Amino acid sequence: MADLSDAKAALHLYLRENREDLIWKLDGLSERDARMPRTATGTNLLGIIKHCLNVEAGYFGPTFGREFPTPGELVPVRAFDEDPQADWYASEDETKDGLIDLYRRVGVFADQTIDQLPLDAPGQVPWWRPGRQDVTLQRIMIHVTCDLARHAGHADVIREQHDSAIGLRQDNTNIPDDYDWSAYVARLTKLADRFA
Repeated sequence: MADLSDAKAALHLYLRENREDLIWKLDGLSERDARMPRTATGTNLLGIIKHCLNVEAGYFGPTFGREFPTPGELVPVRAFDEDPQADWYASEDETKDGLIDLYRRVGVFADQTIDQLPLDAPGQVPWWRPGRQDVTLQRIMIHVTCDLARHAGHADVIREQHDSAIGLRQDNTNIPDDYDWSAYVARLTKLADRFA
């Protein structure tokens, strides 16, 4: 367990946990189910993974003068000119297992950046607007952790809607055991209906 009294170790732990929680949400899903759009804007579990791995590769790579060893596996910046959603879905030649493997390798790359630099290490985010591009490793760790946490929440809801699989993490669901969810939903619906 990380020493949570050490700011860098604590931030790194939360980042890694969010990454693993995102990957866990794909456990047991078929290729089709992982790709299936679940919202009106096409959000899908595998797309969330692809987006997050590209986010981490960018923020812990070029921001600190590093390049992912196999940049051809990432969504190139020029792809967004043709499709602003280019990193939100798996293409026909990408697979669930392949993107999970890529995310794990991006995670190792991101972790190396974090391990090698102090929290106050300067960086520059090239895609942010001028005047706001200068950052520190600490700011980027917080920024990326918040981004991953937001998408982990999306993944939680999408997975629950798909097959009722719920939980915070694989080793700690944070959900009451043997709870009568049907009765709970009925009670909340009745309460909401009072305001109709």
